[in-house]
Amino acid sequence: MVDVRSPEILIVEDDALAADLLKFVLEREGYRVGHVSDGRAARRAIENEAPPRLAVLDIDLPYHDGYELIQAIRGQRDWQQVPILMISSQNSERDIARALDEGADDFVVKPFQIEVLKARVRLLLRRGR
Repeated sequence: MVDVRSPEILIVEDDALAADLLKFVLEREGYRVGHVSDGRAARRAIENEAPPRLAVLDIDLPYHDGYELIQAIRGQRDWQQVPILMISSQNSERDIARALDEGADDFVVKPFQIEVLKARVRLLLRRGR
């Protein structure tokens, strides 16, 4: 039976391998996971769909980057409280600080350690709604 409820976790990732790995890991933990592969699809979701419990965003995305998506999430009334986990290979102090300053709740550098990723997801979901 297909689960038609909105995803608990929305992944916005344009790298198919990274997205597949994230989905696999999170679904094995029992989460309903949705995925979009670019910033334009993510903006449509933010503007038109029920909010997930967690958004996982890459920075480098086609059409709208992760920083723009943080602003869109924080500016959309129904989505404002959604925790945001950034996952990116951009790992400079400046990139991480910018993401957190823009409104992300946490930042994981690619390549990531799976157990650390799962722990950070659990932490953000406990803090969220």
